[in-house]
Amino acid sequence: MRLEIGNIFIKDVQFGPETKVQNGVLYVNKEELLQEVSGDERIQSIDFDIARPGEEVRIIPVKDVIEPRVKVEGKGGIFPGFMSKVDTVGSGRTHVLKGAAVVTTGKIVGFQEGIIDMAGEGAKYTPFSKTNNLVIIVEPKEGVLQHDHEQAVRMVGFKAATYLGKAGKNVEPDEVKTFETLPLLEQVKQYPDLPKVVYVYMLQTQGLLHDTYVYGVDAKKIIPTFIYPTEVFDGAVVSGNCVSACDKNPTYVHLNQPIIEDLYSRHGKDYNFLGCVITNENVYLADKERSSSMTAKLVEFLGAEAVIISEEGFGNPDADLVMNCNKITEKGIKTVLVTDEYAGQDGSSQSLADSTPKGDAIVTGGNANEVITLPPMKRVIGHPEVANIIAGGYLGSLREDGSINAEIQVITGATSEVGFNYLTAKGY
Repeated sequence: MRLEIGNIFIKDVQFGPETKVQNGVLYVNKEELLQEVSGDERIQSIDFDIARPGEEVRIIPVKDVIEPRVKVEGKGGIFPGFMSKVDTVGSGRTHVLKGAAVVTTGKIVGFQEGIIDMAGEGAKYTPFSKTNNLVIIVEPKEGVLQHDHEQAVRMVGFKAATYLGKAGKNVEPDEVKTFETLPLLEQVKQYPDLPKVVYVYMLQTQGLLHDTYVYGVDAKKIIPTFIYPTEVFDGAVVSGNCVSACDKNPTYVHLNQPIIEDLYSRHGKDYNFLGCVITNENVYLADKERSSSMTAKLVEFLGAEAVIISEEGFGNPDADLVMNCNKITEKGIKTVLVTDEYAGQDGSSQSLADSTPKGDAIVTGGNANEVITLPPMKRVIGHPEVANIIAGGYLGSLREDGSINAEIQVITGATSEVGFNYLTAKGY
């Protein structure tokens, strides 16, 4: 499967009389956009704002971040199962408004939502301080249940990103990148002398607002399966999560999956990247045993010699990570784990809820319990008072001057478990 990604660099987002891309600026007609995203009877009101890099703006609570994209050639459309029919995506050509993002906020859905600061200390920890963000403030009607609230906000975000993405359909991209994975037997033959590598892509599926969707299906209902990596770039995997902000994968991160991009960058040079196995993180032991066993079996069947396994979330999913590691390693396949840590505010506690001696090659996204003070911003989009209740905060996190003292767990993307973040380590 071959996919061309045409990146159209966006340096600013502005409201205007016509939705279009011109000279690197995304102009948005607010009235048209409102018409596109309205119509859900569960929603009381929808409003729009813009937050640009370097502006003293705070967005809180952040539900999802989504990148505007549009299919130009090939089967299907962006966000299959939601915004387009269920057809296999990942081939042809897709245009991307690179540098623009849709951010959804409003009344908090679940207590595990996040903060994006566009300037100051907090901006150093989130990749979304560098994007030009069209912020959608979605307020639900009284009495709307949490699951309905989440679904309504999720669909507003997808509708907005789809609408904006169409503005780039007939624009000549600033750069075009090509990604290709052949059918398995052909792919093995293409680079027969290189190590065969598979990526095991763990998806958050604990339920209770901890949900990820694959082609419109709640991933807790799937069994592990193979997908072409390029399917991810067209929105086959999307977020429905209200989990800790620091290590959730917003839809934007799925669309720009950095492990997949990095594997492609060295494909055919250092190894033969065969593709992805997606698996879930269900809460019951029987489900964990089933999924990890099937994941290991599938990886073995594909002929992998090495596997990268990334986790999403922490605590309960640590058991899934360890099971996947153990069962794949027992088949003689080398593993590298990608996770983050909850090692306490002083860093001295056990980092994961489960462990294994077979997990001897691990990449960490950082310690989510590290404490930070976010300075006050001149403008706040959303509801600043939720700083006192979101995961990583505490009663008193929001101070009278507007600053916030909390763990970096509150910052969207701070300890990304697929490496879509800025934290690094130094050796002494």
